[in-house]
Amino acid sequence: MTSKNTICLWYDGTALEAAQFYARTFPDSTVGAVHRAPSDFPAGKEGDVLVVEFTVMGIPCIGLNGGPALRHNEAFSFQVATDDQAETDRLWNAIVGNGGQESECGWCKDQWGVSWQITPRVLTDAMADPDRAAAKRAFDAMMQMKKIDVAAIEAARRG
Repeated sequence: MTSKNTICLWYDGTALEAAQFYARTFPDSTVGAVHRAPSDFPAGKEGDVLVVEFTVMGIPCIGLNGGPALRHNEAFSFQVATDDQAETDRLWNAIVGNGGQESECGWCKDQWGVSWQITPRVLTDAMADPDRAAAKRAFDAMMQMKKIDVAAIEAARRG
């Protein structure tokens, strides 16, 4: 059954490769149908992979091989809530170690330019702490990080 709302991500001929990486890396992620172009198009030839259906952590997506005209940017990101440092490390290292790029405050980009926020639940909880001083300490600690350090966030929250 086709989802009523699906995220469409634009790739330059690498949609299938990206979808396969996401399926290997993230739980509840799969590669579905691969649709090939019925004729030549500006970014490819008849028979080339045109659209790939996939899910990322249960979210329906399609990858469109639309060519080099458009690039991903931070205006769109997947935010992944992690349960502990081990899960944070595994996902961060998978993205960055597979041709990706570190950024600030728990953000990174995969090799295709898609932005990811790898966000431990500890950080989300700390930022929502009704003790605003504790929330500020956690926020200030996060602002100094690339990959989030769960123990450092917990320590900052405690003061």
